[in-house]
Amino acid sequence: MAFRASRYFPILEWGREYRRETLVNDLIAAVIVTIMLIPQSLAYAMLAGLPPVVGLYASILPLIAYAIFGTSRTLAVGPVAILSLMTAAAAGKIAAQGSPEYIQAAVILALLSGAILLVLGLLRMGFLANFLSHPVVSGFITASGIIIAASQLKHILGISAGGHNLFEIVVSLWQNIGATNIPTLIIGGASLIFLFGARKYMKPALKAVGLPEKAATIITRTGPVFAVVASILAVALLQLQEDGVKILREVPRDLPTIGVPAFDREIWMQLLGSAALIALIGFVESVSVAQTLAAKRRQRISPNQELIGLGASSLAAGISSGYPVTGGLARSAVNFDAGAETPAAGAFTAIGIAFATVFLTPYLYYLPQAVLAATIIVAVLSLVDLKAIRQVWSYSKSDFVAMAATILVTLFSGVELGVTTGVALSLFLHLYNTSRPHFALVGQVPGTHHFRNVNRHAVVISDKALIIRIDESLYFANARFLEDTVYCVISNRPDLEHLVLMCPAVNRIDASGLESLEAINERLRDASVTLHLSEIKGPVMDRLNRSHFLEELSGNVYLNTYDAMEDLDLESVQHAFSRDVKTTDPAAIPCPSLALAGFERA
Repeated sequence: MAFRASRYFPILEWGREYRRETLVNDLIAAVIVTIMLIPQSLAYAMLAGLPPVVGLYASILPLIAYAIFGTSRTLAVGPVAILSLMTAAAAGKIAAQGSPEYIQAAVILALLSGAILLVLGLLRMGFLANFLSHPVVSGFITASGIIIAASQLKHILGISAGGHNLFEIVVSLWQNIGATNIPTLIIGGASLIFLFGARKYMKPALKAVGLPEKAATIITRTGPVFAVVASILAVALLQLQEDGVKILREVPRDLPTIGVPAFDREIWMQLLGSAALIALIGFVESVSVAQTLAAKRRQRISPNQELIGLGASSLAAGISSGYPVTGGLARSAVNFDAGAETPAAGAFTAIGIAFATVFLTPYLYYLPQAVLAATIIVAVLSLVDLKAIRQVWSYSKSDFVAMAATILVTLFSGVELGVTTGVALSLFLHLYNTSRPHFALVGQVPGTHHFRNVNRHAVVISDKALIIRIDESLYFANARFLEDTVYCVISNRPDLEHLVLMCPAVNRIDASGLESLEAINERLRDASVTLHLSEIKGPVMDRLNRSHFLEELSGNVYLNTYDAMEDLDLESVQHAFSRDVKTTDPAAIPCPSLALAGFERA
C-alpha cells in the first residue's frame, strides 16, 4: 500500500529522506527563485491580458500542489510565456481584456486544462505527448516567441496597439508609432540593452572578478531584478509617470480568494478545445524541461505522474484566481543551479510569493510596464530557434513542411490554429510517407550470410528466386501498396519460382496487412510461385500464429534469409551492381510503384 501511495504522492518518497542540509539547500534556492519570479509573474500576467496580481496568485498554490504530486526534483511551476499567449487568445474570444468575464475565462481555462491533465494522468496516457513532433513544437514556440516579442513593443514605445497575429500587430504598431513616448522608449530601450548584455556578458565578467561558476550563473539569470530595481528608483525620483510613462501602480495586497466560477455550460464548452491545447502544449514543454534537468543528476521522472502533478497545479491555479501554469525553463534552470534538491523548494517559493504579495507589492508601484515588457522580450527571443529550421530543412523535407506550416499559420492566423495545423499535418505526412514504404530487392553479399540492396552492393541473386526486403510495418495505409509491388514483380519474371519476403523491419502487421499477405499468397499460388517469409520478429509471429495464414502459406517461414536460400538450393548468378550508378533490375520494369518504394534508389 505504501508503494502504491508513493506512486501517486511522490512527496511520500522523497519526504522520507528529507534532511536538515536538504532543507537549507531548498530554502536558498527558494529565495533566489522568489526574487526572480516576482517580476516574471507580473510580466506574464500582463502578457495574458490579466491584472498583474493574477500572475502572483498563479505562483502560490500551484507550486504547493506540484510539490505534493510532481516527480521532478527541480522543476519550477508557474506562469510561462507560451501559455500566457494562448490564454489571451482563448479568453479573448469570450470577453474584452480587463473585464471580469475575461478574468473568469482565464480561471476556467486553468480548471479545464488541469482537469484534462489529471484525467489523462489517471488513465496513464502520457504517450499522447508523442503526437506533437519536435519540429512542430519547435516551430510553434519559435512563432509564438516572435508574436509575443512583437506584441510587447507597444509597451517599449509607450503607444496603443493591438492585433491577434503578427500582421495585425505590425500594422497597428506602424500606424501608431508617431505617438511614441520618448521617456518610455528610453527606459524600455535601456532595459533591453541591459538585459541582452547581461545575458551575454555578465557571467564572464563575474567569473573574471573571481566569482564561482555557480554564483555567476545564478546572478546572471536573476538579471531582470536589477532592471526592476533601477527603473523603479528612476521613475520614483524623476516622477516620470507625469511624462506619460505607464507604471504598474497599486497591486492588490490580498491573498487569492479560494473558489470556482459559476458554471455556464456554453462558456465552459466554448473554452474546452482551447484548454485541451493549453494542457498538451504545457505538458510537452514541462516534461522536456523536467527530463533535461533530471538527466543531469541521473534522476528520472514519470510522464504519467507528471500529468497528475501538472493537472493538480493548474486546478490549484483555477481555484485560487490564477490562470494555466506549467513548468518553466528559465525558473527551473535557476532553481536547479541554486541547488534545489526536492520539490519542497517550490513550496518554499510559494510561501515567498505569498509574503511578497502581502508585504512587498507597494514597492512595485512605480515599476514601468516597459521594463516588464523588456523582460518578456528577452525571455521569449531566447526560445526563437532559427537554426533548428535550417537543420530540419536539410534533414527531412516532410518535417520541414509541418514545421513551416506551423510557423506561418501561428504567425498569421493565431496560436491555436497554428499548433492544430502542425499536429494534423504531421500525422498526415506520417501516414502518407508510410503508405509508400521502402522496399528493396536484395541479394547475398559474396562470401557472407548478409543480404543487401542490389542497387548499393555487388551481390549474388538467383534467377528462380526473388528476395524483397520490407522496410516498414504493414498496416492499412500501405497494405495495398505491398500487393501492387509483388504483383508487378511477378508479372515481369515469368521464370520466377520462389518469392521471399524479408521482414526484419516489420514490427507490426494489422488486419489489413494480414489480408494483403493472404491475397498475395493466393495470387502467387495461382501463378505457381511459392511465398516464403524470413526474419519475422517474435511479437509479429505470435500474431500470425493466431490466424490461419501460416497454415495456408504455400512456402515456409525461415529464421534468417540465408537459411531460406540454402534450403531452396537454387543456382545463383553474380550481378555486379554499382552503388554510385542507379540500376534497374528486370523485376522492376515497368513498375512505377517500385521506383517510389526505393527499388531504384542508389
